[in-house]
Amino acid sequence: MSEWNIKASNISKRAHNPIRQIVDKLKVDPNAQKSFISLSVGDPTVFGNFNVHESANEAIKRQLDTFKHNGYPPAHGTLDARDAIARKYSIPEVAPLTPNDVLLANGCSGALDICVNVLCNPGQNILLPRPGFSLYKSLAEIREVEVRFYDLVPENNWQVDLKHMESLIDDKTACILVNNPSNPCGSVYPKEHLEAILAIAAKHHLPIIADEIYCDLVYKGNTFYPMASLTKDVPILAVGGLAKKWLVPGWRIGWILVHDRHDAFAAEVRTGLLNLSQVILGPNSVVQGALDDILHRTPQSFYEDTISQLEYNAKLGIDAISKIDGLTPVTPQGAMYMMVGIDMDKFKDISSDVEFSQKLVAEENVLCLPGQCFDYPNFIRIVITPPAGSLKEAYERIAEFCARHRK
Repeated sequence: MSEWNIKASNISKRAHNPIRQIVDKLKVDPNAQKSFISLSVGDPTVFGNFNVHESANEAIKRQLDTFKHNGYPPAHGTLDARDAIARKYSIPEVAPLTPNDVLLANGCSGALDICVNVLCNPGQNILLPRPGFSLYKSLAEIREVEVRFYDLVPENNWQVDLKHMESLIDDKTACILVNNPSNPCGSVYPKEHLEAILAIAAKHHLPIIADEIYCDLVYKGNTFYPMASLTKDVPILAVGGLAKKWLVPGWRIGWILVHDRHDAFAAEVRTGLLNLSQVILGPNSVVQGALDDILHRTPQSFYEDTISQLEYNAKLGIDAISKIDGLTPVTPQGAMYMMVGIDMDKFKDISSDVEFSQKLVAEENVLCLPGQCFDYPNFIRIVITPPAGSLKEAYERIAEFCARHRK
């Protein structure tokens, strides 16, 4: 070679973050007269009003003082950590778990990465929700797996369009991914709806990846049902982690729960999961040491306080945005988000959700993610974790913004 000619790999060229591609175009004015309010970040800790319980911090400190967790742990997690998770999530008779049914990962996103990797080959397709968390699409496309979106229906609390879902299935479909409770929708599926999804999976002999990172973060009148608790027929890889329920996304502990049925995972998938978990060394060893205390000894009042604050903020958002002509909120049932529809016909100089978000941050210094981040145009997603005072101020600014741009 006579000159340097170094090219990026094809995989790196396929790698992308749809949210970043859009958000980078939403410029925040550093000289803005109004304070910046972000309603875009799905990290509940950034505002200081949601904090991990002190008992979890104390559990970490105790493990540090033992000097037993400074080395490399097993890539798929220590036996004690996997046992703590199995005991927490095992449902006797229906969906029992042992430590051998649990793998730890670097956060729930790491768990999702392993699940997509173990079930999908290039040229196959995966069924994903629309709107849905953008990571799902990114994980599939980087592996040359075709993405097929099944629609969620906002008029029906974002339940799945079951006929549409089933119409997407063919002999190259590898699996179905279901997110419940939902990011970005804040929906929580009733038992009967989950059973209907499971019936489709059973009919076509398709495994399910169940993203249940927001498990139990549900509001009054709603109930979270683990998908594995509703079937003895469909094989399920359920993913979760500490990030949301325990309010510690930076601790990077996620897990995969292997709910095998008919020994469908026994021949290859279990080995594949273990192999993939060993490519990169596993999650933080100190946090693994503290898992038993965190999972089993965090006071119930901590979870109740978290949900109470989220419920209050959700009601605040519904009450405020429902009064803004041109915007229609879909009432969240859980998680930390609310989707808001935009009636473009009501506005004289706004033609898309991206333009709505661009002008909103430019004029009012309030940042919301446009629905296109989730493959669902004409909506915005609002994160409801900021303090109530910040939310009230943001909603007032949004109302003023809409009034200025309304026809």
